Amino acid sequence: MNAQVNSSNSAFDIFKWFIVVALIAAAIGGNYYFSAESLIFRVLGVVLALVIAVLVALTTERGKATNRLRKEAWVEIRKVVWPTRQETVQTTLVVLGFVFLVAVILWLVDTLIGWLLSMVFG
Repeated sequence: MNAQVNSSNSAFDIFKWFIVVALIAAAIGGNYYFSAESLIFRVLGVVLALVIAVLVALTTERGKATNRLRKEAWVEIRKVVWPTRQETVQTTLVVLGFVFLVAVILWLVDTLIGWLLSMVFG
């Protein structure tokens, strides 16, 4: 019994995804078809079609899972302890200092190798 319910939900989800693709295609095609119309009306039409497509997509199982993941991600983002401005500036300066130091070291090694090769092959 459960397999039949999952099968019908899966088939209905496929139909919903077909509707989503059709709405997106209609938004793109309508934008080109009504190219002589005012830009604001075309933008509103495309936005409306895309909002409807997203709403239809959110009713599918994959859409519900994606929405749940989005909500859980926001909960986790709120738990993050962000660095202060001073910490960010100090860390950035340390990184830039080390990058400069490594660049100088690599330049010196490159110069030394070039000098040695010019001495050997003259």
